[in-house]
Amino acid sequence: MTNTQPAILGFDPGRDKCGVAVMGLDRQLYYYQVVPAAEAIAQISSLRQRFPISLIVMGDQTTAKKWKQQLNQELIPSLNIILVDERYTTLEARDRYWQMFPPTGLTKLLPKGLRQPPRPIDDIVAILLIERYLNRLTSSSPTDN
Repeated sequence: MTNTQPAILGFDPGRDKCGVAVMGLDRQLYYYQVVPAAEAIAQISSLRQRFPISLIVMGDQTTAKKWKQQLNQELIPSLNIILVDERYTTLEARDRYWQMFPPTGLTKLLPKGLRQPPRPIDDIVAILLIERYLNRLTSSSPTDN
């Protein structure tokens, strides 16, 4: 299947690991993965060969400036990078994880707030960052920033 629709790459940068996701403008999710930070740029380059990625949406917190600079230097040709408010995405990602992968067995019996996903959820944060960007596009009015 070839994707002709422009896609957005969501990137949740971290010191040790990064979340990466690719979503079409139609909100179809094509890819999501947690990758070691050292492999993130190579992974993004590889994804650009598989998908028509038109821009990168990235969280605006701790390591964002350093990563943005590094992406601009190392990605050829460079991509437009848009920073998105990252607040509360980890909590949202935890809820989304359980929507995507409903709990089974004893986990089902735990109160929702006590359930911990059994794996890192940085890739789900990357999905949420893309969705926040798309929501901003579709709901933007003259009073929005």
